[in-house]
Amino acid sequence: MTGADSAAGGRGGSVAWEVLLPAASAPARARGRSLQAALREAVRSGRLAPGTRLPSSRDLAADLGVSRGLITEAYEQLTAEGYLRSGRGAGTWVGGAVRAAPPRARDLAPRPPGARADFVPGTPDPSLFPRTAWAAAQRAVLAELPHHELGYPDPRGLPRLRTALAALLARRRGVVADPERIVVVSGVAQATTLLGFALHARGLRTVGVEDPGSPQHDDLYAAAGVTPVPVPLDGEGIALEPLRASGVRAVVTTPAHQYPTGIACSARRRAELLDWARSVDGFLLEDDYDGDFRYDRAPVGALQGLDPERVAYAGSVSKSLAPGLRLGWLLVPEALADEVIERKRTMDLGHPTLDQAAFTRFVERGDYDRQLRRCQHAYRERRDALVAALEEHFPGSRVSGIAAGLHVIATLPQRYGPEERFLTRVAAAGLAVRPLSACTHARTGDSAEVRLVVGYAHLSPARIREGIRLMAEAASG
Repeated sequence: MTGADSAAGGRGGSVAWEVLLPAASAPARARGRSLQAALREAVRSGRLAPGTRLPSSRDLAADLGVSRGLITEAYEQLTAEGYLRSGRGAGTWVGGAVRAAPPRARDLAPRPPGARADFVPGTPDPSLFPRTAWAAAQRAVLAELPHHELGYPDPRGLPRLRTALAALLARRRGVVADPERIVVVSGVAQATTLLGFALHARGLRTVGVEDPGSPQHDDLYAAAGVTPVPVPLDGEGIALEPLRASGVRAVVTTPAHQYPTGIACSARRRAELLDWARSVDGFLLEDDYDGDFRYDRAPVGALQGLDPERVAYAGSVSKSLAPGLRLGWLLVPEALADEVIERKRTMDLGHPTLDQAAFTRFVERGDYDRQLRRCQHAYRERRDALVAALEEHFPGSRVSGIAAGLHVIATLPQRYGPEERFLTRVAAAGLAVRPLSACTHARTGDSAEVRLVVGYAHLSPARIREGIRLMAEAASG
């Protein structure tokens, strides 16, 4: 052995002894696996660098106080896996194929880091999640669920859940719900993707999207190979003449509470949209993202109830329970059903059975209705607090849109503009806000008017009042 080889072997022996010593103390039956795991992790993490020569199996076994056979077996196993390399008479070395693992897992959840107040819309209050009732439902279904239902499920969802959803949605949202055409999905996002693939399979390559509207719709349809075409709004909903001129045969709409403007589609416009869909042999894709939350009157029923063969209807528990559950539903017209169901099957083989069973029990026992009432009360109180805070700290501001949902459109007096200066100031103060212009396709220059899409559901009334006060201070310079 050369002097350099001897030095490398010495360093490798020292490191190997350090990283393997705890594993050598494992119970006898697990000692071999523990040694292999510790040696594998040392190579992955970079503690044993590529090119490091390891001590002989005899020497390392003596140092660790274990049998030589355990070390030989570990060397052979990791050599077979590519972590180590060896040659007859040349010893054992750390291979060069392994790259050190990243030091930690990053959190890519969509939340502004370190914001003093976060008014970005779309987030419910996770503290309202009914942990006790949900845990009781989980315990019950784990005790009662037949063994065969833990196998691969119907890709549409458990029949009992689809039946419960059909009754719930017919009662609360006025839909025409056939359990055979309900597909349980991982939220509205997956429903949108499935519809995009179904439209693509029918030869449609474009889909209309509301402008302004949710950027999520654009991205999800584009991922399915369908190009989004922005269609402007008027005071009643999607504008008919631009829709007819667009050439699309399917359009996404949020008729109960348009996102983000907050308008409700008029009865006349609903009828006109359905007439348009029939005339082009097309479809309306209804995103009922917050249809349960109306504070000044009973919610307007879903558009789907007027023509279930022309309207695909999607909803979820993201605003009522928690987005992290990834649980929603899609009511699909017969013309799109086979493609949607097949895509759901190939995408994930069906939604998790235990979550479906727990939610089924939650709906059947009335817990979901109680949760909706709880959220309705909390979110109405927070909306009232937001409107009052805007009136106090931004005198002359206007709140538009119906009293519903989890956000408002706030138009501030012109003295707080232009928009770019306002956004710069509030961001410097550590406040997260979203301008209405971020939801539009036709971007213009710096607007003299400041119009904000203000989310409030995830904030307590006290935090809303404090956040709006800080925003006013920042905007005033």
